Amino acid sequence: MKIATLMHCALAAVLLSLALPAAPAASASAPAEASDVQATAPPDSQATPPNSVVPPSEDETFSVDEIVDKASGFFGATTEVIAKAVEGVVGRFGRPNAYIAGGEGSGAFFVGLRYGEGDLYMKSSGDHPTKVYWQGPSIGFDIGANASKTFTLIYNLPNPEAIFERFPGIEGSYYFVAGIGVNYQQSGNVVLAPMRTGVGLRTGVNGGYLSYSKERNWLPF
Repeated sequence: MKIATLMHCALAAVLLSLALPAAPAASASAPAEASDVQATAPPDSQATPPNSVVPPSEDETFSVDEIVDKASGFFGATTEVIAKAVEGVVGRFGRPNAYIAGGEGSGAFFVGLRYGEGDLYMKSSGDHPTKVYWQGPSIGFDIGANASKTFTLIYNLPNPEAIFERFPGIEGSYYFVAGIGVNYQQSGNVVLAPMRTGVGLRTGVNGGYLSYSKERNWLPF
């Protein structure tokens, strides 16, 4: 009888041990340690806001003397005349890191069109230009037509591909024979300042845009 009772007790102990859950392993404290590690934020001292722009260094921009020399040679004008236009733009936006030298034709009677082409030079690219075309409508109080040489100063251009965008602008179309006209265009952080000389007469103020492309596009819209 005692033997049978001992056997029943032993069997009950075995069944009880099987029914109980296993004790947690010693490494169970690891998740808490891992959680502490994941909760630590990385250092953000070098973080840059997504929309911030790092301006080009001085070595990546053209000096006023360089621009005046290139523009006066391009326009065939005296450096004194070109310097007045260049210094006005540089005084507002600083030193450009790129420019376009080209020509265009345009005409308007309240609704105008403008087409042009030229070569884009970046300070960082040296003498390796990128071919650029531009076209666009101009809507406003605008009468006349002109054909002109265009020398465009460019600011904050990160690379040549970034020029192929639509650049809106409001142009005060003050134009005088043998003079220089300047207007401003902007897309995002990139600013363009076309300087124009040529023949013709345009009066008024117009608003529109220019689209810069890799190929000629006769549809400006």
